[in-house]
Amino acid sequence: MLSFETGRRIFIARAATDMRKSFNTLAAIVEQQLGHDPFTGDVFVFIGKRRNRLKVLVWDASGFWLCARRLEEGTFAVPVPLLEASATSVVQVSPAEMAMVLEGINVHRATYHRHYHRPDRRPEPCPAPTPDEPRASTTSPSPSRGDATG
Repeated sequence: MLSFETGRRIFIARAATDMRKSFNTLAAIVEQQLGHDPFTGDVFVFIGKRRNRLKVLVWDASGFWLCARRLEEGTFAVPVPLLEASATSVVQVSPAEMAMVLEGINVHRATYHRHYHRPDRRPEPCPAPTPDEPRASTTSPSPSRGDATG
């Protein structure tokens, strides 16, 4: 299973791609037809016409990575309108959406339920007491002991 860093952008090519293409041809498609720079480190995903083959092209620090996957049965969960023969654009997806595509979950039928995200705020510091205000005691009072007779 592939895992994608959260900082990388992932693009799925909308046009069905000939799966016989390799590094240089796919990089040329990214640059000329899709209008992106293949050397940015973004992830470009190409899907075959029958939707049972997929290739992932990524530029690393020293060269291209090309990963291929072929399903023995079934298809990748990519809606047919996404793969148009004449399309010259890409659709950006999140790493979670890409994982769903690879696992066979239909991204466009899945629902996202909002959940709590902690705000990225730091608590405001308490203001320093002014000379007029009495300082609060920082020590806790000890419990008083009465004289016990017994």
